[in-house]
Amino acid sequence: MARIVSLGSALQDIYLVDHDDLKPTTIGENAIFGKVLVGSKVDIDRISYEVGGGGVNSAISFARHGHEAIFFGNIAHDPAGMAILKALDREGVDTSYVNFLERKTTGTSIVLLDSGSGERTILTCRGASEQFGNYSPSDLDTISPDWLYVTTLRGDMETLKKFFVYAKKLGIKTMFNPGVRELDASHELIDLLKYVDVLNVNKSEAARIVPGVMLTELLYHLNNYVNTVIITDGPMGGIAGNGSEVYRFGIYEDTRIKDATGAGDAFGSGFLAHFAAGHSFRNSLIFASANSTAVVSRLGANRGLLCGDEPLHPMPIQKL
Repeated sequence: MARIVSLGSALQDIYLVDHDDLKPTTIGENAIFGKVLVGSKVDIDRISYEVGGGGVNSAISFARHGHEAIFFGNIAHDPAGMAILKALDREGVDTSYVNFLERKTTGTSIVLLDSGSGERTILTCRGASEQFGNYSPSDLDTISPDWLYVTTLRGDMETLKKFFVYAKKLGIKTMFNPGVRELDASHELIDLLKYVDVLNVNKSEAARIVPGVMLTELLYHLNNYVNTVIITDGPMGGIAGNGSEVYRFGIYEDTRIKDATGAGDAFGSGFLAHFAAGHSFRNSLIFASANSTAVVSRLGANRGLLCGDEPLHPMPIQKL
């Protein structure tokens, strides 16, 4: 098994779950929670306290797969931070590199979830997960990981570059799943891609980095910067190429979505968890799809994450 560092956010997710008051109402091309009126009191069915954030979700995914998972992220000395530490400890994730920030609260999300449709709106206060400049890539010297897995650092391109350059220098492979803030800085992002071994984005994100409309176009253009690229396209599946193989894949299973939170994290970390365990590129894509399907079938961003030894059924996947 591999040693994998997850660098990213840590959040407590507080779910407000209801079957009718949070039911979305369509207005034009948009949908809103139509029965929640300003100034009103709304009774909901239940509250569920979960943990999430890209760094936490991926670290749990790696640990469940049997890898040595190390989490780099910021929390605060508050109940939400303790809940995150407890969850990571329970999963066997190394939390010795967690930083506690003063005068900050642990990042928290309020998830308004319609239990009937699985649709949700997320209100997030990033808190301690708003910044990452307190982390030094020199910590990688002591850990000597095989992989560095990075989700959004809220547009902190300086810290990203420091980690990517240092990882490259040490021979550490890097997988990157950029967020909105990184995509907003597209020119700086493209400059970073030469340090990345695996890039994981969805179709709309890919189209913000390179020109193209079709998945094949986007993959071709991104492969000019990164050897291995995975582009997902929601219910349409996705496409992936590593320089020698290209696969067009569908979804693993047409299942009812209970909660879509964490689906992207489950796919990306699922791919790396399987691939770093020695599985083929093709089979790692299948596992990634299965991992994402398992997560959306349960409440919370990581409760449904697989362990890697589950029997998997065939899914639509074609080598191009």
